[in-house]
Amino acid sequence: MTTTLTDDSVAITRRVSVPRGYRFELVKLVSQWRIRLLVLACWLAPGLFVAAVSRQSTLPVDTLFGRWMHATGWAGPLVLLGFAGTWALPLLTSVVAGDVFAAEDRLGTWRHLLVAVRSPRRIFAAKALAGLTVVLLMVAGLVASSVAGGLLAVGNQPLVGLDGHLLSPGDTAAKVLLAWACALAPTLALAAIGLLGSVLLGRSPMGLLLPALVALAMQLAQMLPLPVPVRLALPGYAFLSWNGLFTRPPQTAPLLIGVAVSLVWALTATVLAYVLFVRRDFTNPAYDGSARRALTAGVLPLVVLVAAGAVAVATTTGAGGTGITQDKLQRSLATEFAHLYRMQTRALNRPDVTEAALRATAACTKGSLKVAAEGPGNDWRCVVTWHLPGIQAAGTAVYQLDVTADGRFMADGDGPKEVNGYFLVRTATGDAPNPLWQFDGNVELLPASSKG
Repeated sequence: MTTTLTDDSVAITRRVSVPRGYRFELVKLVSQWRIRLLVLACWLAPGLFVAAVSRQSTLPVDTLFGRWMHATGWAGPLVLLGFAGTWALPLLTSVVAGDVFAAEDRLGTWRHLLVAVRSPRRIFAAKALAGLTVVLLMVAGLVASSVAGGLLAVGNQPLVGLDGHLLSPGDTAAKVLLAWACALAPTLALAAIGLLGSVLLGRSPMGLLLPALVALAMQLAQMLPLPVPVRLALPGYAFLSWNGLFTRPPQTAPLLIGVAVSLVWALTATVLAYVLFVRRDFTNPAYDGSARRALTAGVLPLVVLVAAGAVAVATTTGAGGTGITQDKLQRSLATEFAHLYRMQTRALNRPDVTEAALRATAACTKGSLKVAAEGPGNDWRCVVTWHLPGIQAAGTAVYQLDVTADGRFMADGDGPKEVNGYFLVRTATGDAPNPLWQFDGNVELLPASSKG
């Protein structure tokens, strides 16, 4: 008797390629109602949010660039980027990457998938690529929707940078898109951590929550006065360091370090997830992960990665301490004050004066004389001094500064009211608060010698 192989049996014995497996896994992901709902929300909600907030009388001034949402449509995408790095992107990566392997454990479908594909390596590649595609689709929606909402609601206007200089609309557009592109690096790191948790913890819901928990821990760490090398060794810093793009010259060193660290984290977590997945015993249908294995194969390597990254940053940059010093803060404040003073001068139709002619300087103290003038805190007090051509007496203005651990500061005018008090000035987009009243700034945490 001879055995005839049918077309179906040949198809069964033929191995499934990675592209074919990728298409299958992508269809599985986008067929889930929660994934479809999240993708739709990412492409619609940001634009509606930015447009609605830009039309309100009260703006989110406690958010970076929030006070400029009335003035330019490019401020909205940056406000959304700050929110997304804190909450949206960690949650999105948790739902997608944190569940991509655990779903098979819950449904008990590993045996059927292995019979069809016949290669754990190709299964891992297909699932990882499908998860990455969905995450990128969501991020693209956040960017496109927020930009469209801001431009339609407010318009393509210049943006005031974090040192007070005015960015042209074209320059602003490029920097906004670059800031979102840099935020992809920590997003990939969180997605890789989600893959690792999904592989390690099986059906346990902790795998689904792992990226969000890790992001929350890193967010809390960034709020503490950590040494600069430790701060830069955490992938979450890249969600904050993009603000260095909006100074002149751009503060690119912290941003590049943050992106590099995030990519190293993404690669390390992905490799760990891959090695653990291909070595897994799929014969146990009740697999729920191993706490001991999660600690030794997941947590400890990432802790070692933080330590190694901190040593590398400290060695290459010479950074130490909090990075927030009296000299840095005084230079940043004086530079921004000079730029904003010119903006106020033009709005009030006064004779123009250059920043060089103003010769603005700042003298800052923190708390009392017994407290070292360094580090974050809301007890910084600064006196800005400047000179006007033809006037012998120098002008002075007082500011109260709230400096956060990541180098951002908010300056609040404390007199004289004719200079930095609250009053409205005429701008191209309508009446706006006095630019010298309250403004945001940034102090680069790395020492000057480490800049490129």
